[in-house]
Amino acid sequence: MRVDGSLRVPGDKSISHRALMLGALGQGASRVRGVLQSLDVHSTAGVLRTLGAEVPALSGDMVVTGRGRVGLRAPTADLDCGNSGTTTRLMAGVVAGSPLAARFIGDASLSRRPMGRVARPLSQMGARFSFEERGDGLPMTVQGGALQGLTWRMEAASAQVKSAILLAGLVADVPVEVHESSPTRDHTERMLIGRGVDVRVDDGVVTLVPSSRLDAADQMVPADPSSATFFAVLAAIADTGALSLDDVCINPTRSGAFNVLRRMGASVRYEDRRVDGGEELARVVAAPGTLRGVEIEAHEVPSLVDELPVLACAAACAVGETRVTGASELRVKESDRIKAIVENLRAVGAHAEELPDGFVVSGDGRRPFAGRVATHGDHRIAMAFGILGAIPGSQVIVDDRDCAAVSFPTFWEELARVVR
Repeated sequence: MRVDGSLRVPGDKSISHRALMLGALGQGASRVRGVLQSLDVHSTAGVLRTLGAEVPALSGDMVVTGRGRVGLRAPTADLDCGNSGTTTRLMAGVVAGSPLAARFIGDASLSRRPMGRVARPLSQMGARFSFEERGDGLPMTVQGGALQGLTWRMEAASAQVKSAILLAGLVADVPVEVHESSPTRDHTERMLIGRGVDVRVDDGVVTLVPSSRLDAADQMVPADPSSATFFAVLAAIADTGALSLDDVCINPTRSGAFNVLRRMGASVRYEDRRVDGGEELARVVAAPGTLRGVEIEAHEVPSLVDELPVLACAAACAVGETRVTGASELRVKESDRIKAIVENLRAVGAHAEELPDGFVVSGDGRRPFAGRVATHGDHRIAMAFGILGAIPGSQVIVDDRDCAAVSFPTFWEELARVVR
């Protein structure tokens, strides 16, 4: 297989969500360029509109007119978050700090995902949460209002929970302090600082100091490193050629997958490095290598948790054992990704074993692969096995190709374009 060409994968999903939210809460007009036009980000835009925010139709260059930190209004309809856990958890923080109540709903997959992890700290601040079903899934009603400050030690690494606490403190104008045992995505901190908010980061402690300030901003959304990793893996398992991936966010809390691919033996280098909007960007150039199995430990997982399905597929093409531990978070993603990864690797002829908090893939360098993949509606499972299916001679049938639109609407077209 030969790969060739350059592409700009869609805008970063995490930054797109936050750009819309902070634009809606800011003072004045915020320009957002390169927003990801995916189902998840449409969910955030829809939720903000239901709360009275002026969010236009998503486009490559758009303006969000802010209503101020306390300018959202009580909704007259449910907040439909679709499949987006980021929308649900971060907007729970916004609603918690606002003098209103809102009922959050989502699709069947999202409704099974745990919301207790965000409800616990926000409840300690004074918000009220109620769940209609057994457990802590959706539907969920949040009653916001006057909150008190909070010091919170994270139960598990979660940028979404950290961000919900920061946003609740921002909207309610109270101090919050979050202690992290290991670093997680720091887009919220960077973007708040860039908008004039007093946020301090020191040795695993993130502190938001009350301030009435939240400036409008001009945000260029960089290319999503999670989406870029699919094509970096494609290049790594190819026989010849290279792929150039433009404007990729290489924030250290997001670039762990590129480091792992280098350890496995692939060629992954950064060109044209620069800083834009507080985020470091680069052109990522990926090329084939002789891949070998590696160990991915718990401290690495937060920087590559969304990339583990496609890294598992890379491991199936490598020689030797790849072992992943400390990734229990995968159990509560859009699917139980540990189970989905292992069962689907076995279904296409690879050797894999499930661990309580991860998995083991034993590769012998053989290919192609053949079999039917059950995605469970999970976009990252669909795309990961789509990469294996691109290997000449492979007959990998993905049962739900359309679910890739959650994060990468043009994935299948781009895949067909760069494989020779």
